[in-house]
Amino acid sequence: MGLDFNNNDAHWSYGGFNSFRRKVASSIGINLDEMYGFQGSNPWETVNDDVKIFLDHSDCDGVLTPEECAKVWPRLQEIIGKWDKGDFSNQYDIFQSELLIAGMKNSVESNENLEFC
Repeated sequence: MGLDFNNNDAHWSYGGFNSFRRKVASSIGINLDEMYGFQGSNPWETVNDDVKIFLDHSDCDGVLTPEECAKVWPRLQEIIGKWDKGDFSNQYDIFQSELLIAGMKNSVESNENLEFC
């Protein structure tokens, strides 16, 4: 059980996906615990980064549109590209995020939503 997507093989447990998004957020200076929808009250409108579309999203359902994917995947790729690939704690997330990014690109090319399932 966990989080899958409709057009790629990326997979995280729900806890693992939560940790992954926290790591992504931390990479751009955001503490998710301070954000609305997590435990905090900071509004997402104060965040000026394309990856916020991905961070401020349900972790178990819903979709990202092709237009949203077109904004998110380049930024997500940039963020992940700065992570230490030699650090064992990053390896699973890097591998899964590469699959997810490929799925986002596929959504853009096929003009189909990326579904969280």
